[in-house]
Amino acid sequence: MSLNLPVLRNFPVESLDGPAVRALEEAAGRCRGNAVAMVTLADSGHPAGSLSSMEMYLAVYTAANLTPENCSEIDRDYVVISHGHTSPGAYAVLAELGFFDPMDAIAHFRQCGSPFQGHVERDVPGIDWGSGNLGQGLSAAVGFALAQKSRKNSGRTYVLMGDGGQTKGQTAEARRMAVKEKLSNITALVDWNRIQISGTVDSVMPADLPALWKADGWEVLQSDGHSFPELYAALKKSAANSVPTVILCRTVMGKGVSFMENSPEYHGKAPREDLYVQAMKELGQDPSLLGAARKKRNSGPMPAGRHVAPLSGNLILGDPATYGADKKTDNRSAFGSALADVGKKNYGREGGTPLLVFDCDLAGSVKTGDFAKNCPDWFIQAGIQEHSTATAAGAASTAGVVSLWADFGVFGLSETYNQQRLNDINSASIKTVLTHVGLDVGEDGKTHQAIDYVGLLRNCFGWRLVVPADPNQTDRALRWALGEPGCICLAMGRSKLGVVVNEEGEPLFAGSYTFRYGRADLLREGKNGTIFALGAMAERALKARQILLDEKGVEIAVYSVSSPLSPDDDALRAAARTGRILTCEDHSVNSGMGSILAARMAELGLSCAFRSVGVHRYGESGASPDVIAAMGLDERSLAKAFGELLEK
Repeated sequence: MSLNLPVLRNFPVESLDGPAVRALEEAAGRCRGNAVAMVTLADSGHPAGSLSSMEMYLAVYTAANLTPENCSEIDRDYVVISHGHTSPGAYAVLAELGFFDPMDAIAHFRQCGSPFQGHVERDVPGIDWGSGNLGQGLSAAVGFALAQKSRKNSGRTYVLMGDGGQTKGQTAEARRMAVKEKLSNITALVDWNRIQISGTVDSVMPADLPALWKADGWEVLQSDGHSFPELYAALKKSAANSVPTVILCRTVMGKGVSFMENSPEYHGKAPREDLYVQAMKELGQDPSLLGAARKKRNSGPMPAGRHVAPLSGNLILGDPATYGADKKTDNRSAFGSALADVGKKNYGREGGTPLLVFDCDLAGSVKTGDFAKNCPDWFIQAGIQEHSTATAAGAASTAGVVSLWADFGVFGLSETYNQQRLNDINSASIKTVLTHVGLDVGEDGKTHQAIDYVGLLRNCFGWRLVVPADPNQTDRALRWALGEPGCICLAMGRSKLGVVVNEEGEPLFAGSYTFRYGRADLLREGKNGTIFALGAMAERALKARQILLDEKGVEIAVYSVSSPLSPDDDALRAAARTGRILTCEDHSVNSGMGSILAARMAELGLSCAFRSVGVHRYGESGASPDVIAAMGLDERSLAKAFGELLEK
């Protein structure tokens, strides 16, 4: 750690003087040597881009209000590294500033079990967003800036980016979001070295970078990316601007090492040890560092990193509404009403947590309009820009707000799966509400029928999924989700539903009912078999049960499954004792609830006659009841399918 670096937070001087510049340049030399040692010892990594970004890293991290002491707090500056493969540069600078021991990063870079992974991750103190996929960093910065703005925090967000990722569509989406939301608290820096893996930027995919940013309304500054006085002046100017600012930093790929400079070869290649020695000598650093690091890698204790936990907010969740047995409405309207109620109870409340709701031009369909009307400063209209919205909402949820994004199933998850996967990796707490899932959006046809959402979230390790059966359960599940940490998806169809009632005709998901994740709710008891129904399929399952009772005289137990990713073992054991299980879902039969329950039964050693029915091909375009019947998922088809089980 250097004790001589200038403190540049809040830009205390008009310009950098000679001693400050010399101290930063000496630090840059040490950091370059450490970065080269990292990739050489690991025999993998991205050295050249790390070297070209080094002054950018040092300038930003010394100017930002981000310290070893406050890096896990909420109200501070945020730094996003979009070109996450330049992790050696980031780790070297953070170590130089005292976030951790430099030798920990050098010795354990890209070692299994180490927090110093090949791409930046939040396990490393000082890293605010894990960004392995290029083009997502600016979206995360938008999320951080929105959180700061809603919390009335004066902090800034800095995002460092590579030039090769500037042509990605998500970057353009984020540029527009930042300007539309007047996020003058964002400064972006682009490492403009004009080299990427496959060659020069102009040969791979040319783009006029100043024109792109200017066209979207950003203030565009240019700087020598290796000059600390110019970088400081540009950062200082950006902090005073009334619009978002980008600094295009002219740099040299592989700066400081002759055989790496201006060559794409070392974009993602570690030097051989003889070339390592040459590089260290050219950088004025000690080549013996590698031997000491190797000894520590082979025998020293593994650094622990930091534990990052998902956040929960401080919201008044209110009392749930109750929809009577005679009420027929859609789950999305129940969601919208509950969201508006929670919003009204918290909007402007002193000491409370902001609740940011993101929309992609679908407020009327996803029922966030009442919230927007009642809580205008918390409503983020992002337009038809789903990729950036998914990341921005996820990042905001790690920065002191509760964030919710409502969208159609095919847009909010199928289209943005990679972004939602990274939200999970980053321990975000985004609440994603998917409407129009399954075949229920019948007339819109197969492109809009989200029949894969269970399977997609099944691939993740932190996401929880709730598929409510009726408006009462929807209301309660939404309030539960808003109070929980972690990524939670609430999925529902479009059509109006009847309220699920008990055998006395009273609303079942009302009164003393409390939503509990992972519980399968027993709707009817039965001794001749069991139906597990996903979400809104519960209504059809109950009708199928009545058909079987009337026509065959058999009593079938019916469970409503709202948490398909977390099987209820007790319910499965009870169902297996009835001898027959039918699962039904408005979802792909290959990857949905039925396959999950079958796998869990095998793990528990349970066996009985078993059949899973669901979506087995892309659906037609037509009225929802007709499309569902054509797929064999209406109540008459369910009764027939169970009847075939009875014959086994």
